[in-house]
Amino acid sequence: MASVDDTMANKESESAGLTFPGRRRNSMEINPPKFGGSPDLDHTDNLTIVLFGNSASVQFERENILLGEENPIKTETSRIVPLQKEISEHHISLINMIDLHETDSVDTLIDQLVNEHKIHIFIFVVRLGQLTDADKMGLEWLRKVFGDKVFQFVIILFTYEREEECDTIKDYLKNDPVLEQLLEKCGGRFHSCNKMMNNQSEMSDLMNKIELLFNENNQQRYTGEMYNTVLKQREGLKNSESQSADCCSEPTINKERMEDTTTSETGEKYGGKNKDLLTRVRPDQCLQQEDDKKYNLFHRLHLEGWQQNKLSTSDVLQLTTHSVQSHEFCAEEELIQTFLQKLLMMNYRVRYINSDKGKEQDHTQRRDKYSKNEGDIFDDVFKDVTLSTKGTSLSEQIHPMDVQMAVFHCADGFLKQLMVTKLSQCQYALPLLIPDPDTQQIEFPLWTFRQINKSWKMRNTNNKIISQTHPIYKAQTPMVSFLRFGSVSSSKSQLMNSLINEKHNTFFHRNCPGSSRTRVLMDGVVEIAWFSPSGKNTDKFTDCVAFCNLHGDAGDHEKQLQILTEMASVNVVLVPRFDRDDKSAAKIQNLYKDRKPLIFLLTEDGSTVIETKKGKFKLGLKDRNQSEVSEEIRRTINDCLSESSSTFRLEYLSKHSDIRVDEEDDDDCRRGREAAQQMMSLLEKKDLTEIKDSFLPHQGKLWHQWSQKNKELHRPRADETEMEIIKKKKEMKVIREQQHESNISEFMKYFINEIDSDAANKNIYFLKLLEIHLDEYISADLSAIHTKYDEKWSTVVRLKENNDKSEQLKAEQTELERISEDLQAAGFGLEHIMREIGQIYESCSSVKKNKKDLQFDFSSLPSLAAEMMVSGFPLELMDGDAAHVPVIWISAVLDKLIQKLGDQRVFVLSVLGLQSSGKSTMLNAMFGLQFAVSAGRCTRGAFMQLVRVSDEMKTQMNFDYILVVDTEGLRALELAGRSTRDQDNELATFVAGLANLTLINIFGENPSEMQDILQIVVQVLMRMKKVRLNPRCVFVHQNVSDVTAGEKNKEGRRRLQETLDEMTKLAAEEEVYNAECFNDVIRFDARNDVKYFAHLWEGNPPMAPPNPNYCDNIQELKETIMSHAAKSDKIMLTHLKDRIKDLWEALLKEQFVFSFRNSLEISAYRKLETEYSKWSWSLRSAMMETENKLHNKIENEAINEIEETDLQTELKETSEEVEKSMSEFFEKDKDKNILIHWKSSFEIKDVQENIVKETKRKLNEILQQRELKKKIDALKTHHENTLYEKSKTLALKLKDQASDEETLKKEFDVFWKQYVKKIITDTPAIKDIDILTDVKRLLNDIHQGCLPEDHRKDDSDYNIFNVLSFSEYVIFKRSTKKEMQDAVKDACRTVKGTSGSTQTLSPEDEAQIRSLVKDVEQQTERMIQSFNISKMGYNISCIQKLTGCIKMRVTEHQEGPVNYKFKNEFFMVLVLSICKRANKMITEQQRLFKEANDPVLYLERKRAEYYSIFQKYCHGATSAAIFGEIICQKLKEPIEQSVYKKTARDLTGEMRSNCSSLNGNRSNLEKHILKTLAEEEDFDKYINYIHNPRDHFKSFIRDEVSQYITDKFSVSVLRKMKENIKLLQQKIMDAACESTKHVQMNRGDAGLWLKSFTQQLSDELIFSEKDLSGVKHDDVNDFNLLEDVIRQELLAIVSDISSSFNTKTFPVNLDYRFRPYEILFDHFCQCCWVQCPFCNVICTNTIENHDGDHSVSFHRVSGLSGIYYSNTEKLSAHICTSAVANSNLFFYPNESQKVCWRDYRTAGDDYAKWSITPDLSELPYWKWFVCRFQKDLEKHYSKTFEGQGKIPDEWKRYSKQDALESLDKYI
Repeated sequence: MASVDDTMANKESESAGLTFPGRRRNSMEINPPKFGGSPDLDHTDNLTIVLFGNSASVQFERENILLGEENPIKTETSRIVPLQKEISEHHISLINMIDLHETDSVDTLIDQLVNEHKIHIFIFVVRLGQLTDADKMGLEWLRKVFGDKVFQFVIILFTYEREEECDTIKDYLKNDPVLEQLLEKCGGRFHSCNKMMNNQSEMSDLMNKIELLFNENNQQRYTGEMYNTVLKQREGLKNSESQSADCCSEPTINKERMEDTTTSETGEKYGGKNKDLLTRVRPDQCLQQEDDKKYNLFHRLHLEGWQQNKLSTSDVLQLTTHSVQSHEFCAEEELIQTFLQKLLMMNYRVRYINSDKGKEQDHTQRRDKYSKNEGDIFDDVFKDVTLSTKGTSLSEQIHPMDVQMAVFHCADGFLKQLMVTKLSQCQYALPLLIPDPDTQQIEFPLWTFRQINKSWKMRNTNNKIISQTHPIYKAQTPMVSFLRFGSVSSSKSQLMNSLINEKHNTFFHRNCPGSSRTRVLMDGVVEIAWFSPSGKNTDKFTDCVAFCNLHGDAGDHEKQLQILTEMASVNVVLVPRFDRDDKSAAKIQNLYKDRKPLIFLLTEDGSTVIETKKGKFKLGLKDRNQSEVSEEIRRTINDCLSESSSTFRLEYLSKHSDIRVDEEDDDDCRRGREAAQQMMSLLEKKDLTEIKDSFLPHQGKLWHQWSQKNKELHRPRADETEMEIIKKKKEMKVIREQQHESNISEFMKYFINEIDSDAANKNIYFLKLLEIHLDEYISADLSAIHTKYDEKWSTVVRLKENNDKSEQLKAEQTELERISEDLQAAGFGLEHIMREIGQIYESCSSVKKNKKDLQFDFSSLPSLAAEMMVSGFPLELMDGDAAHVPVIWISAVLDKLIQKLGDQRVFVLSVLGLQSSGKSTMLNAMFGLQFAVSAGRCTRGAFMQLVRVSDEMKTQMNFDYILVVDTEGLRALELAGRSTRDQDNELATFVAGLANLTLINIFGENPSEMQDILQIVVQVLMRMKKVRLNPRCVFVHQNVSDVTAGEKNKEGRRRLQETLDEMTKLAAEEEVYNAECFNDVIRFDARNDVKYFAHLWEGNPPMAPPNPNYCDNIQELKETIMSHAAKSDKIMLTHLKDRIKDLWEALLKEQFVFSFRNSLEISAYRKLETEYSKWSWSLRSAMMETENKLHNKIENEAINEIEETDLQTELKETSEEVEKSMSEFFEKDKDKNILIHWKSSFEIKDVQENIVKETKRKLNEILQQRELKKKIDALKTHHENTLYEKSKTLALKLKDQASDEETLKKEFDVFWKQYVKKIITDTPAIKDIDILTDVKRLLNDIHQGCLPEDHRKDDSDYNIFNVLSFSEYVIFKRSTKKEMQDAVKDACRTVKGTSGSTQTLSPEDEAQIRSLVKDVEQQTERMIQSFNISKMGYNISCIQKLTGCIKMRVTEHQEGPVNYKFKNEFFMVLVLSICKRANKMITEQQRLFKEANDPVLYLERKRAEYYSIFQKYCHGATSAAIFGEIICQKLKEPIEQSVYKKTARDLTGEMRSNCSSLNGNRSNLEKHILKTLAEEEDFDKYINYIHNPRDHFKSFIRDEVSQYITDKFSVSVLRKMKENIKLLQQKIMDAACESTKHVQMNRGDAGLWLKSFTQQLSDELIFSEKDLSGVKHDDVNDFNLLEDVIRQELLAIVSDISSSFNTKTFPVNLDYRFRPYEILFDHFCQCCWVQCPFCNVICTNTIENHDGDHSVSFHRVSGLSGIYYSNTEKLSAHICTSAVANSNLFFYPNESQKVCWRDYRTAGDDYAKWSITPDLSELPYWKWFVCRFQKDLEKHYSKTFEGQGKIPDEWKRYSKQDALESLDKYI
């Protein structure tokens, strides 16, 4: 039986491993489920397999497929001879070493083995359920002999005797931790087989697993070279023989530690052969034991693979499931993750992590059997008893310092630096000298100290307190070294803690929580810590002092001892009682002879301090009070330091030989350091306050000027004109050009060249070192400026207190302001360098060319910043000095970031708070970031930094990164002179709008401190709500005492809620928003969204460590953030880029809500419109087919009523498909969270309902008209049938003369003329019509002959649609005059009446009348279509109905709430204009009616057909033949109409797909209209488009369709027509065939055949029995012949119809209702047609009568609609979007109302329903149009573009090409 649960073993091993997501835990690991054979291995090659283990695990016999019957241990073995096997087509060389590893000859055998064979696989055989000590040691032996690398070649083979044992393998693996560890070593790989190894299937599976492992190892084998490398490593680890002997014979602590390592994980000591084996394999037993301990440590921590493949910061800084949870206890395999998590949060309890083993297992030992007797104390307590190991841990708890050092050894340089920086923040000692765990070479990690600065206060010689801040690696301080010789009872580290900080364990010692007996990695490590004084009298030392602690016996670590004693100012030595013969006596003697002060601490002596000679002291520790001892040592050290001038500088350690310096050993670090030093050399002897001006010219005055101009541009003055706006744009362009002309400094060139390399690690070293050097560079000058500032400030305060108002005070204040400016200018860091690159890019981008001194194209600059973001550096989002967002630069960087990472999902987290409230510190602690927090380097502006999310978290949280945005403090004191409330509001609004969640950081609980920021926050959230951005916020109270007091927190939350409610009311007044409480603005839970943070420090700085409670609060907040994040909408990086731009554009303007323009929403809305157009077309298209079918049935009298339910049923399938498509779109589209806002507005059911109702209306009209035209149709049928019968009678008379064609023709002509003459006499001919004459006659009758003369003029003059003003058509109900003021500034319409006096209609009135005209036009258009003139014919009653409808609408309007009445001429001109526009359509429809119904025309068209039938009668054709031909003649017209209609529908669908102007939404159609207008340059068409857009749209669609038909006729239209006629022909023949079968089956007659035939075609054609009601067919009985005749005649008819297809007949042969352009117009124009009350632009909303405001992306020049300055003849050149930003521009919606453009919504409903966003991005198209048609516009409106309305010269630079390109860019 094969292995039963490989997968389970894999899962067990995976769960046990330390896995940093995104990286493999161990390069040797293989995933067992992949086992199963592979074709990669050539089966002809031999597989070399080594089998080892215990012989009890196998059974040797003949049937054993793998081993055979002989065990090699039974014979004397001097050489290994491989067994040659073939198993499952694999050739095997089997090396059987079972039991051989316990023989004396094993060393020789191994040498032979590895030198003669390359081994594919090692198989370790273990008996299932009988794990022995030898088994446990087997893999350990393998590692010692073959090295760690061997494990990637090992599989464990479990053997069993009974199959049921195999079924229990899962339980064995779960319940045996030792077995689990063995499996883990082998990557979880195992197989199982029976002990006899005789099952072919099991062996075959084993071969497949071996083959897969070989391929997983990249076909690598274990070789002799690998083995020799292991031997060399052993030799390198050996010490001298004397040292080994000393180590092995030492009787004290070292011996205890050595003995511990000989204890197995079960608590039993190895003995017998195993102990001998260790000696044979490795003579230096002590070193071997130490190695074993180290290996075991890394193994238990699951760090084996990380010693070579180093852990990086990206591994540990990413967000994982583990990192968002709090861990007081954890499993061993999670120790590293927990350690790093707590360390990054600066939690000093990082060293006190408890393992779950201590929690889960009972460490209490018990007797094997409890005594039944009453206990005796001497037996139970004081007597040695046998104890059970049950319940004890398998191995001792890992020492906390081993955890720290193990991570340190497995970390790369950047992670080491991060660790040491965080350890320093925790006030822990830092590793200074570190022995390599393998080679014991000493390393000095100088790089790790580079980021650490230490600050302290001390008194100078004048007893004045001075502050000092230095990079710790450069600080010159005294250094005290602490050493230990031999084994001592006192703890050296604990003693040192009492000197530095008795409240904090700076050095870890044996009595700390979590300490254990064994410590593997600390011997020989030197740690360093500093005491930093606070300038108080209570300081233990008056200066900063370094303390070094050498761990272990100093006598065993000569190099460390030498370095420390040389560099120390004072040496302190702990010793027991020593003899002269002790091994370390000589070293101690040398120390005593040295001149340096030396303090002996004697652990076996109880004496007080004694000075044995000058500078040499001894002090006893035994049985003494700890506090007294500490005080004596402190005094003695201070005395020694006062006598010593020796100082210590950490970086000088690198000068010592025989130690490795990390910076020198790492090529990338060395190159980065050299580059950073080279850059710093360029700054030498430069004035700090001027350095930015000379080295970074692009970001200085020019950038600030441009930023200020940009703000001015977006915030125009009250009286600013369009010309002044253009002027500002020119000035901004000039500034950009000046920026571009600025030279790039050598400093910047060098920087750009350095980071533009592929050496990623080198670049990071370079950037970090440059940042460090820049901090150092500015620190001295910055400190001096701060000192000046403090002194000057003190002077100013003193003068103010003395009420001094002299010139001195003014001078001092001026000087103080100048120093403040110097302070701001002195800041110089990496962010300024990147800001310079950003401005280089923006200047190049603006002028669209590269800089001459830039060595590569400027477009690659953003990728440098993007790479820095990926590497973990923050990017400046808002320039804090210019208070401006460089949108061009940020957008470009994000574009490059998307190229590098893909369009990732981000959760944006921002923070807001007052200055110095701990925002950056909180973010750094939470995510391990490195935002600037030191004094003088605090955050300015806003920075963003990426935090990667692990793969496991991505699936849970649905985002890939957290984007953390840190901001400068609000209400910054140093910015008080130039920072305003508005600027703080801008910053707060920007970061809150950008974020999914904003942390509101509040320092303390005082409401007065909170009120200022809370008002900003509430106002910001209110703005977000109004523009449909929905951020969340969490309030964080920093520095709160007693945060555990529940009742106090409840009170605090209640007080905060009340404050927020109060702030909400205040903000609501300012923002004009209806809100009474904070919950009206945002979802807020005071219980969960308010956090209280403890004090950051546990004690008083500078020696205080971070408060662990603060770290717990950080973890709790992190969990809350993740909870919010899981429920939050995510932002794609592409969307983030747009959001940044939109927010900043809105903030540049003064009114955020009024100005916010959401690009994402606009883009999503356009996409929705396009999809909506497709959905509605699908429904419309499906309904057209249904409508056509039902229309045919109605005409055929097959149905007599139409029900909506029937129509809905017909549309059900299409409707379901559309609804499914809609559902998928709203649920799956990437913008689904935005689209959901409009889902209710875009209900397709409304469209469906409208289509159904409209179709029902049309069909009901057809039903009504069918009844009305029955008489016409009956008469027409009567005439036709009478002609058939009479021609038949004549033919029978002339039957004998059938051969005389001339006689027949002559007789027929005579007959035809006589009968047609009779018909004409009985039925009058249909006359031609003159619509306009009828209209004028009717109007004259209405007005009793008083039609004015000017309305009897030429028809072309009637066009009310282009009237500029309707003032001349009205009479005011009451006379009101308004004095015109502000003539120059106010824009309104004014029209002079005919009498010479000024009669003015307000713009609102003009708009109402124009709306009335358009509504009447649309209503009458629908009415004319309902007349169905092509079928019913024209009648004067049509005009009467039209005029009646128009009269009613006009009367209703003037009787409404208006102050005017219409003159009669308005009504007459309106009627004439509408009828003139409808004249063509009515005339065309009357033509169709006349052709179809005028007897002369109709019969003349049929004459040839009648003559053909007459001939057939004459020639004696059968009744069936004649009847067939008559049927075909009757079918000709229905076939033609059906084909035309079907082709029209098909063609419409094709144009929707293929015609670029018609294949999108209404906006796309409008773009093509504007392009066509520009290309044609026809001014009259432009005016029609501006004033009558709907009419122009219709005309354009008609032209597009006509052009498409012309262009595509032969390739598309004709092809469709032929396909449709062929399809219809087939349906007709199918119907004839089925009818023949039906009649023959039912023995029916011709009547039955005809009924069946017409019913089958009733859906397809307007053709029924009544069409043949007068044709006799009683004698027709040959139905097969009838079918053949129809087939033959149908071919001729189809051919005849097809031959008439051409571009002219196609449109004219179709009724208006079925023409493609009418169908398309109905589709496109069921939308909003409301025009802007200022510029006449059309609302772009797709929905007619939509909810919400009317809006449009781009407005036009208001002068295009005739707006001009009051009391002038000057047209306005304002554009709506800039005019509404102007607070000093007015208009008059009516005579009594004067309204500021900015407040346009207050002018009435027509204005209030429009959303006009202030915007400077006007469409260049209309600027070009105004310039191109300036004269035409001036002539049309009789006004000029002069004075304030002058067209800016800048507009004249736009070409037509620019105009056309702008359409593609913006629409």
